[in-house]
Amino acid sequence: MTDLKQDFLQGMSFAAATVNIVTTGGPAGRSGVTVSAMSSVSADTENPTLLVCVNDASSGAAPIMENGVFCVNILRDDQSFISDTFAGRYGDKGEAKFACGNWQELATGAPALENALVSFDCRLTNDVVVGTHHVFFGEVQAMKLADTGLPLIYANRSYGTPFSLPNAALEKSSRQEKVDRVRLGCLNSFGPFILPELLTGIQKKQPSLQIEVIEGDQAQAVDAAASHDVDFSIVYDRHLPDSLSVKPLAELRPYILLPESHILANEKSVSLAQLQTDPLILLDAPLSREYFLSLFEAAGLKPQIGMRTSSFELVRSMVANGAGYALLVTKPANMMSYDGKPLVTKQITDDVEKIGISIAGRADTDLSEAAKSVELYCQEYFAELRNSNNTP
Repeated sequence: MTDLKQDFLQGMSFAAATVNIVTTGGPAGRSGVTVSAMSSVSADTENPTLLVCVNDASSGAAPIMENGVFCVNILRDDQSFISDTFAGRYGDKGEAKFACGNWQELATGAPALENALVSFDCRLTNDVVVGTHHVFFGEVQAMKLADTGLPLIYANRSYGTPFSLPNAALEKSSRQEKVDRVRLGCLNSFGPFILPELLTGIQKKQPSLQIEVIEGDQAQAVDAAASHDVDFSIVYDRHLPDSLSVKPLAELRPYILLPESHILANEKSVSLAQLQTDPLILLDAPLSREYFLSLFEAAGLKPQIGMRTSSFELVRSMVANGAGYALLVTKPANMMSYDGKPLVTKQITDDVEKIGISIAGRADTDLSEAAKSVELYCQEYFAELRNSNNTP
């Protein structure tokens, strides 16, 4: 690979783009592929026109040419598992990829994802081959727009979601009022278990301190710290950029979550192999899914995934209702699901890799005195949890 091509690919990695599933249907059958290269061409033609770039070697290029239609489905920020499925990261091929979502047809017969942020149903009008890629031009025949939602973004070779930039006028006003304000990012899967006690403890010590919290998945919480949206974030200690300074808080061991009626519910501990034929309810959030799936891979096993969801509480409720089992690391005090059904937790007999919780903040930025005090309180809080063996 030439230096120019390497530099081009590296440079383009910084260009944020929506994540899109391009599907087709017709005589060549259904097919789909994940792409980020999608753009509007013109809204001034008889039918609005857009383009997508699809690799000639992908499974989607030939069917699009034969069917003469395609649908561009822009994913929501909680649908990264659909992107990974159509990118082939889970090994699904052909028609099997479509099992990750619900689909409908609009005008052309190409599959439209029911809960996509937007679906552009297009008829192919032109195909220009540039290097290894087809640039498919399509006239929009029909559209479907969601009422709400944020797009899934791909940049820096990772998923993300858009954040609103702080209001500069409000920032200036706050500084003039000399209000001590700290912005804290937190992973949403364990935020509800640590933040209430943590924040009330800080406010008892410093009543005048204002704390703003941004919750998100691992990618969002890390991005918030890296982009100065927060002073620091409480996140898992995995896949953190070199620009962040990392301070460990706690180390967590995963556990198995079962419905109370499960045949293994009375066992003291359970191995991953014992659940090999049961459906796994996978917490499908950035890093969480990779971590949990890696535990099976390390044991030489492949789980039977029954459902994927980015909602921690939906995972618990599905398990409580007998839909399968789950692997989690955050352990709520209440062993009941949202809908009032009992759950049980089991130690994993396998020698599984633990995962750590850390404070992550910009390495090249000095914290304010207020932020330093909050950081210190977080460290003291987690030290007490470790001593009491009550880490979330």
